[in-house]
Amino acid sequence: GAAMCPDGKAILAMPSTAKHGEVSRIVPYFDAGTTVTTTRTDVHYIVTEYGVAHLRGRNLAQRARALIAVAHPSVREELEKAACERFGYSFLRLK
Repeated sequence: GAAMCPDGKAILAMPSTAKHGEVSRIVPYFDAGTTVTTTRTDVHYIVTEYGVAHLRGRNLAQRARALIAVAHPSVREELEKAACERFGYSFLRLK
């Protein structure tokens, strides 16, 4: 609903990991059959204990870079590799 309001800002706040730190909440892709209830255009900000990812108005590669920055440090390299596979190695120059 916040994304639909004229000046609304949709903010999703969550810890970067689940299951006592064993599973990252920020992942490079969803497994087939995963239920998704919020579209990517409906979320403007993702907040974790590592910062805020501003997503609104950004392309997919920019969104990936912002999400990697707020992911748990132990999974950032894995997420960067997945982003490079999807967007090409020029993705690394977006920093």
